[in-house]
Amino acid sequence: MIILSKLADYGVIVASHLAMDPERQMTAAVLAAETRLPRATVAKVLKTLAHAGIVTGARGATGGYRLARPANQIALTEVIAAIDGILAPTQCTSHQPDCSRAEFCSTKPHWQRINRVVGAALSAITLAELTPFGAPTQAAAEQQPAVRP
Repeated sequence: MIILSKLADYGVIVASHLAMDPERQMTAAVLAAETRLPRATVAKVLKTLAHAGIVTGARGATGGYRLARPANQIALTEVIAAIDGILAPTQCTSHQPDCSRAEFCSTKPHWQRINRVVGAALSAITLAELTPFGAPTQAAAEQQPAVRP
């Protein structure tokens, strides 16, 4: 099972919460209260997402955070990568040097294919789709099996 870090999970929650009301600037305190996540963790996630260009922040009495782009233009993989780095379920799918087994490992090409498929699936999902009113993207709709009456 591929598991995201708790911080990446929280990043998706915070970013999708911002996507629900894109015109509203929210402080870390407000986001923490509304998402029921720890305030310090939300602040850390927001700084990371701001550094990655996913959210923008404004200081001052009317300051806060909002998405840097429309929610339908921010893929789920961007949020995850901002916090966890590139998606890599095994060492041979990361950009790190190969392990000592690389020369004779029969699973390496398969893990790379799996990683591409998982990455493509996550890239096809936008923050807009994670909101209560989000509609599936065309790519996601095409992957759904046809329902026949």
